[in-house]
Amino acid sequence: MRYFHLLLLTAVCLSNLHINAETNQPETTFVSYEKFGARGDGKTDDQAAIAAAHAYANKHRLPVKVRNNGRYYIGGGNKVIEIMTDTDFGKAEFIIDDTNVKKRNAPVFDVRSRKKPYNVNGIASLKKNQTVLPVRIRNKALLVLQNNKVKHFIRYGVNANKGAPQTDIVIASPDGNINPDTPLAWDFPQVTSCIAYPIDKTPLTIRGGIFTTIANQEPGAHKYYSRNISITRSNVLVSGLTHKVIEPAKPHSFPYSGFITITNCSNVTVENCVLTGRKVYKTVKPNSKSTSTGTYDISISRAANVKFINCSQTNDILDTAYWGIMGSNYCKNLEYDRCRLSRFDAHCGVYNATIRNSILGRAGISVTGFGTLLVENTTVYGRHFVGLRVDYGSFWRGNIIIRNCTFIPGAGRKNIQPVIIGGSNNFQHNFGYRCFMPDTIEIDNLQIKDNNHPKKYKGPMLLSAYNNDCRSDRYKAPYPCVVPRQITVRDLQTASGRKFQLSANEYLFKKVKVIRK
Repeated sequence: MRYFHLLLLTAVCLSNLHINAETNQPETTFVSYEKFGARGDGKTDDQAAIAAAHAYANKHRLPVKVRNNGRYYIGGGNKVIEIMTDTDFGKAEFIIDDTNVKKRNAPVFDVRSRKKPYNVNGIASLKKNQTVLPVRIRNKALLVLQNNKVKHFIRYGVNANKGAPQTDIVIASPDGNINPDTPLAWDFPQVTSCIAYPIDKTPLTIRGGIFTTIANQEPGAHKYYSRNISITRSNVLVSGLTHKVIEPAKPHSFPYSGFITITNCSNVTVENCVLTGRKVYKTVKPNSKSTSTGTYDISISRAANVKFINCSQTNDILDTAYWGIMGSNYCKNLEYDRCRLSRFDAHCGVYNATIRNSILGRAGISVTGFGTLLVENTTVYGRHFVGLRVDYGSFWRGNIIIRNCTFIPGAGRKNIQPVIIGGSNNFQHNFGYRCFMPDTIEIDNLQIKDNNHPKKYKGPMLLSAYNNDCRSDRYKAPYPCVVPRQITVRDLQTASGRKFQLSANEYLFKKVKVIRK
């Protein structure tokens, strides 16, 4: 009866909208939820009404404006709310109840393009840094390339897996030219699939909104909830949004893939937003052992040119009870500017990352990837200033620049040995690629607060030991790693007054050139 009443009310509302006979367009400036039956009382499930309002706005290319004092309850139904037009959530509140969900892996809001992705055929192989595709495409697009004959990112450690198909993303124009800001990172001896995601020229803006998730309370397992705002359209601005979380009393629930997720698109900016780090969720594996499971409020996959500007989180960025707020895979040109967040993280490779004017909490900077990692005017509270992800071989094929920064090792805890570039690799595991450490590292004006150093402390290390067993030519390394070529240090100061050391493993890094200026 509820849905019948809603359909009847929608029909009545539509009949009251005057349609211009010449343009066949409604003579109204925006669409509201109430005209489609939403109550906005915080109790009535308004999911279907909100979906109907956006469907009408999408059809007639009208913006949506939400009542400021509205409180919209969204239950566990599987009706996805598609957004294709500018939307102003204003000061409205949205309660997203995940305690009884029909489809956990579906988004609540889907910000999507009118343009459909399509397969690109005729690409047999590609070379790293190749500048032109062998085919033309219909329009400017983000291309997701795969080779399922090769496995990369064969994970090592407690979350070990068999890897994923070789993957890369590029932005290409109709004539096949690859944008130099998104170069090919790998040789592709074979391309088994290429999907084009057209890039919208017109920007779309999402403003405001206070969203509160009542987290699921299912028994812990390694299955992710979405129930989020999913962005799969290029050229989107998200501004002034707030996301809060009401956690279950015991967070042994299903983890979350991210409240803001950005996938298969480019040129997305998230600004002036307040997000929430999730409690560390526990997963019970078949061996009955409980392990921590990554759970996020920001997730970015196969996306280029994504910026987070002036964003923060509701909870303490130093509190170890909360997981690092962000995770990403297969991205290019990610940026934080003026952010106060618990972590910047790149799992399966980022190509170029920039962190400016920010404060990063206890999980710090954790990356795998290529190109240039620039950290500037930023304070980092992590165990390492930059941690190269151990589970992917501590791999960074490119350069790292640290400029005008402050490092507070381990958030100031006692007995922490400061390490600027951390990582580990025993050279015994095949990650699916040759592992590289940064080719060059440039440190210019770094302040290290090493007051709580351990006993017999000699000073901060530029590099971690990486492989404590590799101390002579007798060590057998079936999968060796390429060490840095050069490290340049200008004005590195410590609170302890102690000078920096290269590494605890002098043998491994004996050929690294260190320039002190």
